[in-house]
Amino acid sequence: MADEVINNSEGTGLNRRRFLKSAGVVVAGGTLGAGLMPAAQTAAALAAPTTLTSFRCAIDGKDFNTLAALQSHYAEAHAGAVLPVTTKFKVNGKDYEVLIEPHWTLQRTLQFKLGLTGAKQMCDRGVCGSCTVIIDGRAVLSCTTLAVECEGKAIQTVEGIAADSKWKPLIDSYCKWDAMQCGYCTPGFVVSAKALLDKNPNPTVMDCKQALAGNICCCGTYPRHPTAIMEAAQVMKGGA
Repeated sequence: MADEVINNSEGTGLNRRRFLKSAGVVVAGGTLGAGLMPAAQTAAALAAPTTLTSFRCAIDGKDFNTLAALQSHYAEAHAGAVLPVTTKFKVNGKDYEVLIEPHWTLQRTLQFKLGLTGAKQMCDRGVCGSCTVIIDGRAVLSCTTLAVECEGKAIQTVEGIAADSKWKPLIDSYCKWDAMQCGYCTPGFVVSAKALLDKNPNPTVMDCKQALAGNICCCGTYPRHPTAIMEAAQVMKGGA
C-alpha cells in the first residue's frame, strides 16, 4: 500500500514514493531555499542602511535627525514610554547600526530591522533552536539574546552561511539527504551544523547528535542530519 500506484498507465503514473521525492525537491528549492540560498540575502537585507541618518518615533512616526532629539521628543510627548537606543554590530560581514527598543531580541532585530528571516521565531522560549545564529564563533539562541547585548560583536546567520561558497557542500548535502520536511527548523539545524564543523571538521554521529541536541524538529528528520553533516565534512575536505 505504501507504493500504491495512482494512474500508473505505461509505468509513468504517480506513486507515493515518487510524490514524496518530488515534494522533497520542491521543499529544497522553496522552503529550504528561501531560508538558505544566497538569493535570500537580497532586497531588505542588502538595502538595510549601515549608518542611521534618521530616527523615527515608533509611536507617532515622526522623524528626527539625532537620537538625542528623538529621546527629547519621547520625554515631552510620550512620558513613561521606553526610550529607544542604538546598537552596532557586524552581521554576515557587514557593519550595522540599528535603532531599537532595549528589550528587543536579536531575532526580532534581524527580522524586522535587517530583513533577515532565516533565524525563525518558533517557541520564543529558547528551547527549539530554530532561531540559532553564530555570535563570535558560538552557536546562540537569538530569541533569548537581547540585541543590545550584541554591541560590537560579529553575528552570522544562515543567509551568510549560504552566501559563502565554502559552505555550499553543507547546503547541498542537506538537500540531497532530505534533512527537512516543513523546513521551518532547518536553518537553525544548518547554523548549528556549521558551528560544529568550524570546531570539528571530522565529526562522528555522536558529535552531530550532541551539537544538534538543542534543535527540535516536529517532523522528526533527526536521523538524516548526521548523515548530511558527515558527508558535507568529507566533501569539504576534498573527499568523495
